[in-house]
Amino acid sequence: MGLRQRDLQTTVRGAVTTLIVSHLAVAGGVYALTDKRPVDTEAKHTGFFQIDTTKVLATTVESLRDENKLLVFSYKGNARVQTQRTKWWLFGGRQELSVPAVVDYYVNLTGLSLADVSYNETAKIVTVHLPKLSIGDIVFQPENATTINGGLLAWDDDQVEAMRKLNYVSARRAMVGQAQQAGLINAAQRQAKENVASYFEIPLRIAGQPDVKVVATFR
Repeated sequence: MGLRQRDLQTTVRGAVTTLIVSHLAVAGGVYALTDKRPVDTEAKHTGFFQIDTTKVLATTVESLRDENKLLVFSYKGNARVQTQRTKWWLFGGRQELSVPAVVDYYVNLTGLSLADVSYNETAKIVTVHLPKLSIGDIVFQPENATTINGGLLAWDDDQVEAMRKLNYVSARRAMVGQAQQAGLINAAQRQAKENVASYFEIPLRIAGQPDVKVVATFR
């Protein structure tokens, strides 16, 4: 590997790392580490500008892929559910639960490769094709929940706990339904496109190519 290529990779990796730290502090970008695999950086020798651009893009792809999952959006909602139980056909109980929860939206970058990135040298546009969004675990905030118990079974701690478990199952289904609303999906996709475009644009500017525009799209 020549001196120029080593300098380029060091510069691009440093830029991506700095940008990731910036997004962690400002936009809440969060990553989970995964196994590292090499990326194919083979490029057609059609000119000095094309070779440099391809290597910048390849190094950026490798750096992002190594980070695994990109947190692009978070939604905080509230689930309101209720359940009823009877015992021996004589005693009844009911429970109403209102509990807030947070849902995170990710883009899984483990499969990202240079094949997902195309460069139009004439138009100076880089297009990045992203995989579908992933929704993370539902994280409830039980410390902020409100529970109302009623009926004779409300005096039985075991019955109250049984109703609580049933309500949380229903609350999870309710939050999954909320998270799949079109408005939230669109907002998460829009943020993902902006984040990924920024991750590519910064190294390109450092490499002396500020006029190259990056457009991220979903497959």
